[in-house]
Amino acid sequence: MQRIRKAALVCCSNPISTDRKNEIEKLKNILQTIGIETAESPCIFSDDVLSFLKTEKNRADALLNFYKDKTVDAIFDISGGDLSNTILNYLDFDIIKNNPKPFFGYSDLTALINALYSKTSASSFLYQIRNIIKHSGSESPLQRFNDFNKSISDDFLNFKYRFLRGESFSGILIGGNIRCFLKLAGTEFFPDLSGKVLLLESLGGDVPKITSMFAQLKSLKSFEKVNGVILGTFTQLEKEQETKAIEEIALHFIDEKTPVVKTEEIGHSPFSKAVKIGEKIEIIKR
Repeated sequence: MQRIRKAALVCCSNPISTDRKNEIEKLKNILQTIGIETAESPCIFSDDVLSFLKTEKNRADALLNFYKDKTVDAIFDISGGDLSNTILNYLDFDIIKNNPKPFFGYSDLTALINALYSKTSASSFLYQIRNIIKHSGSESPLQRFNDFNKSISDDFLNFKYRFLRGESFSGILIGGNIRCFLKLAGTEFFPDLSGKVLLLESLGGDVPKITSMFAQLKSLKSFEKVNGVILGTFTQLEKEQETKAIEEIALHFIDEKTPVVKTEEIGHSPFSKAVKIGEKIEIIKR
């Protein structure tokens, strides 16, 4: 990846409340200290979510403008929530395809990131750049991101895992947050699952909720089509139950022939590593 020297900050999902402006200023200042200038979408802050949800075209236009802006090297989405799929019908995917640049976002941005891959074959980073605010030190998210941006280390993308089934698999990585990925089901934005590697993680969701989502994926024949499954963290479920709960749910629904790994380093923790959706990944038993 070319070094990022200027990044655009956008909110394609829920707005940032105005009482958190200081947090975003802190993010901008930190980025500046590591040599990244920022530009800002006009659709970031709002305390009126009902009004903000009607800005889907404005949010889409702001995103497209940053893709067209030759001075912007990357786009950091600093939002999350529920609204990213509302902009999809307003995006000109030809503009995005003809002006490729790294896009960073996580959680609800799973919907947008997978749509970008489905419509343009673009790869994106499943990562929340706001993580760099919260921690410092040699092993901090800030240090990992800065080393990656300066091509010093790839630890930003290297995550540990253990096999629950199988010994190896590879393919283009798709998925992310399970709830938000499923928003695309039945739409033109849902990626072709054949031969892919499917990543699944979640912030919320108890046993019944997560079980229902795996059942939906099975109904879509997802687990028959993919080459393998990566389970990230399922925050609420793993807090309420032992980690083995998600493993039991997953193995119950995923076809026996499909390899599965579990990682604690992809998900909603501020210490989570990044992955590239839309790029080939190879998982081998070590």
